Amino acid sequence: MKRFVFFAACLFVVQALFAQSKSGVERSTDVLCLLPSATGFVAALAQNDKEGIKELAFSSAAVLALNYGLEAVIRKDRPDGTGHHSFPSTHTAVAFNGASFLLKRYGWKWGVPAYAVSSYVAWGRVHAKRHDVWDVLGGAALGAGSALLLTHPFTKSGDLSIAPATFGQDSYGVHLALSF
Repeated sequence: MKRFVFFAACLFVVQALFAQSKSGVERSTDVLCLLPSATGFVAALAQNDKEGIKELAFSSAAVLALNYGLEAVIRKDRPDGTGHHSFPSTHTAVAFNGASFLLKRYGWKWGVPAYAVSSYVAWGRVHAKRHDVWDVLGGAALGAGSALLLTHPFTKSGDLSIAPATFGQDSYGVHLALSF
């Protein structure tokens, strides 16, 4: 129930963001692009998932290095004429990196809301005329690809239980159970 309330609140916030002006949308994407990664970091901390923190940090560093490298080499003009670093969209790459980390590490219950926020970021960058569709598609592919390649699913260490067992009147053995 708590997750449903959280997801509903996120959707309400995103819906309110759609009603903003172009400058308001641009400002909201400046902040919301960090939300999936921040959520991933907090989730990893809450679960004492040190490996998850390392994987998130590594995939985030990789996506930023690749993104800035591509921007420097490609030098594509922004639709609003404010610079030559339009492809790929850094905001979108960062958002989709965090969303993909959450999906792969902790499952769809974390990933789906994060992808909703990331999709809003991508839409907002196009709506604010900071990028075109190809820029955000490139950023999304770069961010998602980095996290999906560098993240492993989270598993807690399993508990092994061993107990004697009977199987019918004349059969005896050992029952092993691994829970995780």
